[in-house]
Amino acid sequence: MKILLWSQCFWPEHAHINEVAQSLTEAGHLVTVLTGKPNYPGGEVYAGYRAWGVQEESHEGMDIVRVPILPRGKGRALGLVKNYLSFIATGGLIAPLVLRKRQFDVVFVYAPSPILQTLPALWIARLRGIPLVLWVQDLWPEALVSTGFVRNRWLLRGVGLVVRHIYRRSDLLLIPSQAFLNSVTSHGCAPEKVVYHPNSAGQRPPVQKLSDSTRQLVQDVGGQFSVVYAGNLGTVQSLDTVISTAYALRAHTGLRFYLIGSGSMAIRLEQAIANEGLSNITLHRWVASDEIQAVYAAASVLLVPLKDDAQIGHTIPNKMQVYLATGKPIIVSSNGEVARILQLAKAGVCCPAGDAEALAEAVLQLQAMSDVERKVLGDNGRAFFQLHFELGLTTKKLEGLLEGMVNKFSSQSRRKV
Repeated sequence: MKILLWSQCFWPEHAHINEVAQSLTEAGHLVTVLTGKPNYPGGEVYAGYRAWGVQEESHEGMDIVRVPILPRGKGRALGLVKNYLSFIATGGLIAPLVLRKRQFDVVFVYAPSPILQTLPALWIARLRGIPLVLWVQDLWPEALVSTGFVRNRWLLRGVGLVVRHIYRRSDLLLIPSQAFLNSVTSHGCAPEKVVYHPNSAGQRPPVQKLSDSTRQLVQDVGGQFSVVYAGNLGTVQSLDTVISTAYALRAHTGLRFYLIGSGSMAIRLEQAIANEGLSNITLHRWVASDEIQAVYAAASVLLVPLKDDAQIGHTIPNKMQVYLATGKPIIVSSNGEVARILQLAKAGVCCPAGDAEALAEAVLQLQAMSDVERKVLGDNGRAFFQLHFELGLTTKKLEGLLEGMVNKFSSQSRRKV
């Protein structure tokens, strides 16, 4: 198949779609990626790229077409809005021109927030008379409410109407959590167009030479009982709960929390750690995706904290699959689907979202276990990952879904003739 993959974030930015695209390419499909200029998570366009102009390059057998984009900046609301809208605008105005000489069988949209990036991709699909498959990663407009990003009910209603249009115009909707079904159907998507398709994770070989900062971090993490969270430092992750837990466990020696990443809460977290005088928690900058596996391997326990929110409870963040694949025990401080997955996998301990006392008890419970007991939990997680989320398995299913839509459109075209 000739696949047009539409995603605002792509390599060298860290995103799960990178591994999916590479896996499709390795399966023999011709993948062209329409994306923006890399600027996540730091907020500035990466060296070697420029915000304006169209740039084309090849990577791992894929063609990448990059349209202009306004970088997200420091993660403030106005910068994010400009970043999102600029990709939608250039996707609609410039992408049809730069892609006009290329042939495609299907448009495949990877849609974390904002889902509105799908709008120009719909236009491309209709111009070409080819199907559009949308892989939803966040529920909109619910995500805007859960994060507190938008509170105006009229604006939320307007976004809801646009989302309804996107769902109805998409030919197939993939959801990474079965709990998404009620939301997407309530926004106008026909149930027969919805298919559960989970996220996965690639299992990369370890990096032979780490950067100096990562090597030191790995040494520190492996030197004690360590609870590691790596990812976005935002409001959804309920990291203030982790701060409260660290405060409650400040008298316990040989135990340390690590929060690794960047995001809108980074400065606030740094201030909270300083204000409480906490010496048992480390805030570390973002670690490159090809090096973070070494940190996971050194960790005692991996942590998935999420905000106490009904809609957030429907999500399964991709880090859950990544964590399961590492073979490490996991603590899930969350309600809903991600807790259900951990319980099914028998790979760790669950506690209610936002409950610092329960999280502290979970940490002490795992610390009290023997190495053998913790290894059993980690092995359970890896086995569950291999059975349900392994990249080769999910890619084969995705191939079938995409090919099914291509064949359906081809047969419809023949009947019209």
